[in-house]
Amino acid sequence: MFQSIEARSTPVMRARGLYKRYGEHSVVQGIDLDIYAGECVGLLGPNGAGKTTTLRMLLGLSPPTAGSLDVLGYPVPQCARQMRARAGVVPQQDNLDPDFTVRENLLVYGRYYGLAGVELARRIPPLLAFAALEAKAEAPIATLSGGMRRRLSIARALINVPELLFLDEPTTGLDPQARHLIWQRLRSLRSEGKTLLLTTHYMEEAQRLCDRVVILDQGNILDVGSPGELIARHIEPHVVEVSGDGVKEWLQALGQAHVRRAELVGETVFCYMDKVDDLLQQLRLQDKFTYLHRPANLEDVFLKLTGRDLRD
Repeated sequence: MFQSIEARSTPVMRARGLYKRYGEHSVVQGIDLDIYAGECVGLLGPNGAGKTTTLRMLLGLSPPTAGSLDVLGYPVPQCARQMRARAGVVPQQDNLDPDFTVRENLLVYGRYYGLAGVELARRIPPLLAFAALEAKAEAPIATLSGGMRRRLSIARALINVPELLFLDEPTTGLDPQARHLIWQRLRSLRSEGKTLLLTTHYMEEAQRLCDRVVILDQGNILDVGSPGELIARHIEPHVVEVSGDGVKEWLQALGQAHVRRAELVGETVFCYMDKVDDLLQQLRLQDKFTYLHRPANLEDVFLKLTGRDLRD
């Protein structure tokens, strides 16, 4: 999945020393970031990390306080309108027009890009097929499910055949079936060579879709890399979650002979390990605790770098 340096020689987006301040409060603090043609990059971070502000600066909707930004060969925000003509945007909240049908939403949006007549009519059927909404072409927006609306929002963002697609939490609030269908559609866009930039709170989504992820917190980039690289860099390969009454005392008695690193969260101990056989054998011999053995994942990385404290 992760592309070679040779395949990523020319960035379609380059940010250098990007700052955003509101009064004395710094929301983004001097980030440097390149995004290359044909890759999918995920922006991850807890609430208030600076993801939305960064996205707004990339789109030219919020001018940076300092730094330089080039997107699709245009300086932003100076030439943001020209850049957006070659990009697509899927906002976090659906802004489909409720007065129009599915087809009419695509027609009207296409006209914003100067499309009309035969060319616009030609583009709509494949987009309806992409969104699996052929049977709903004449349906009012109010009759669509949440998953249908998100698929239509993605299809609408493709009406101008964009080179770069911005997706702000594209599957939030969807059921697993709808989420998996959207993942399939996003993978198909990647296979066509589209460049995708998405924000998400779903670590599984980022691990499945992204060539690289950027972990942000308090306006700073904590690390960048492919999901596999970040997992190998920050987390031991095995994780054992042990839950039950007395698990804290069990952990203290266990010591470091079996566990390389451990975290106690409520009544659950997260054991991070290079070798797991001895611990699993010990756990099989008792029925006091429940336990789960799994490979390390991107969520483990995210929680280690940003902490487990709740963000509001």
